[in-house]
Amino acid sequence: MTFKSVLNSLLFKIILAIVLGIIVSQFAPEWLGRTFATFNGLFSNFLGFFIPVLIFSLVAPAIAGLGRGAGKWLGITAGISYGSTIVSGVVAYGLSQALYPIILKGQTLNTEVADIDAGAVEPYFTVEMAPPFEVMTALLLSFCIGVAMTTVKSDTLYAVSKELENVVIKVIWGFVIPLLPFYIFGIFLSLGMNGNIGTVIVAFAKVLILAVVMTIVYLVFQYIIAGAMTGKNPFKALKTMAPAYFTALGTSSSAATIPVSLDAALKNGISKPVAGFVIPLCATIHLSGSMMKLVLYAFAIVYMADGMEADLGKAMGFVFLLGIMMIAAPGVPGGAVMVAVGLLQANMGFDESMVALMIAAYIAIDSVGTAANVTGDGAIAMIVDKFARNKIDGLEFDADAEAAADEARTA
Repeated sequence: MTFKSVLNSLLFKIILAIVLGIIVSQFAPEWLGRTFATFNGLFSNFLGFFIPVLIFSLVAPAIAGLGRGAGKWLGITAGISYGSTIVSGVVAYGLSQALYPIILKGQTLNTEVADIDAGAVEPYFTVEMAPPFEVMTALLLSFCIGVAMTTVKSDTLYAVSKELENVVIKVIWGFVIPLLPFYIFGIFLSLGMNGNIGTVIVAFAKVLILAVVMTIVYLVFQYIIAGAMTGKNPFKALKTMAPAYFTALGTSSSAATIPVSLDAALKNGISKPVAGFVIPLCATIHLSGSMMKLVLYAFAIVYMADGMEADLGKAMGFVFLLGIMMIAAPGVPGGAVMVAVGLLQANMGFDESMVALMIAAYIAIDSVGTAANVTGDGAIAMIVDKFARNKIDGLEFDADAEAAADEARTA
């Protein structure tokens, strides 16, 4: 790898955007902050409009390319994703019971934290861009049409879906990817100029550090399992997924990271049809990183609050229900915790101040959980590809995937 190729890599640009955003925020004038807030608002709204179209255009032809047995492998992928999310929650609960009596001993609950969004720089203007349909609608529609194309031979419909896929990929690489570093720079510029994030981190510091460490540990665990099942080097595969991790770290959006995750999965040797449906699907339903954070936060509050208790049965009920509810979470910053609010109040007995602390703490390091979510999608894609490629009629290696696999083996 040459120095020039490093400078041109997306990973380098994203890391540079994060560092520069933090540094520039310390002395940036208000007009610069408002300019990037305006750009980020426009780009974020465009992503909200474009992501459902992207999901539909990638998933439908990918499922059709799987041929017979597509429905079975969709179910298996969903099962693996849900299982990974639930195991993450169980591990988090076990850690809370083992570690909180040590690291939180004598600590009381402080719910007097600032709203992270308070004092944020305002954009000059905003433009609403309503999506043609919701993300879940896009998934369901793409499943239905994709499975239908595997049973009803329609060359015309398949050709149209492939043409739409090509157009969307052109938009991804010609417009979305080049602007991502500027978007990430704007996000960290705004966070730094806001200042309230530091207050939240101090108020919940030990639990936040534990959550960051455990999302990374669980991510490594996922790749070790995937590597053992597929015979691939887990650390090399994890390294290949690094651009997706840092993109999610900057955007805090699993949906916005789909293009980068898809490209990284192909470079890991995943066949294009499998990657084309596993990555967009898991971006919506695989939330192991978010589960780890939410459970650690929730039981930290339970431990520190006076008079609150949660036995094993109540805790497991919370974890299993949360795993189902988070499937409906939008792939946007803070989506998972917003979905969890009702469950926290109904099942765990949280009051408004506790919920406010949960939301503030979650959003303070939202990107860490999102990065673990989307990077873990690559491990699931490895497992599904290992077993699906020889058992689904019509599943063939895409030339790009073969080339990427050869490159990875020789690297």
